[in-house]
Amino acid sequence: MHPDIQKYNNAQAPEEKAICELLAKEIDTALPDAESKIWHAHPVWFLDGNPIAGYSKLKGCIRLLFWSGQSFDEEGLQKEGTFKAAEARYTAVSQVKKSELKRWLKKSRDIQWDYKNIVKRKGVLERLK
Repeated sequence: MHPDIQKYNNAQAPEEKAICELLAKEIDTALPDAESKIWHAHPVWFLDGNPIAGYSKLKGCIRLLFWSGQSFDEEGLQKEGTFKAAEARYTAVSQVKKSELKRWLKKSRDIQWDYKNIVKRKGVLERLK
């Protein structure tokens, strides 16, 4: 695990830290070639410079975000924002279903929108995969 991500996780309350640790472990395992770092103050994993998955502390929960998640066609993910992102929110580690998370992570590799070049394209997203 990236040291900055470990530091982020360690700063959370015990139950939230447990959620973060589980998410980081599963994301690292599913996306071993991804670059991970703190981006906009939250842990995020990138493939070829494109944000794929990450999580953040919100008031009362940990939010798992997939930048291309709306294209996954998964009931467990909720639409987030005006682009293609989707999220799941957790208040307890027992709510994280590993089989579901692994499926989402596989889709995050297979289904990608080009967020890396969104500014250059003036807010227009193009499908990469």
